[in-house]
Amino acid sequence: MPAILDFVRALAAFERAPDAVKATAPMLHDALFGAAPAAEAVIAERDGAAIGFAIFYTTFSTWTGRRGMWLDDLYVAPGARGSGAGAALLAHLAGIAVARDYARFEWWVLDWNLPAIEFYRAKGAVAQDEWTVQRVDGAALHALAHAAPGERG
Repeated sequence: MPAILDFVRALAAFERAPDAVKATAPMLHDALFGAAPAAEAVIAERDGAAIGFAIFYTTFSTWTGRRGMWLDDLYVAPGARGSGAGAALLAHLAGIAVARDYARFEWWVLDWNLPAIEFYRAKGAVAQDEWTVQRVDGAALHALAHAAPGERG
């Protein structure tokens, strides 16, 4: 868990949000290995040392009638970039998706992260530019949850 949390923090710093990580090692342990796991993780290693990771979870599409995979985080340590670890992680996850008969393998990438976008395009990923991410969190989430039925739309 310490390696995963270190990677999560490093990814947040890379994505210009170093203070956004609220997860703790016990929280991640419960999410990955608890009674009702919310996600799965894979670790890339070189010479017995963790050099990257990916966190993913199952989604569902009513359009396909099948499950899919959502890649929440993929990170390779700076010193290991260009080693093939990122490609190996993606290929491994694609293999899991195929073995489980998932219809899709999807993820977000920040629009300013051009090296990652180019990397994903080279692997066959196709942008879904017609979609925009919508999020409700914090106070807005609580307000929505407690809105009167007539206020919910």
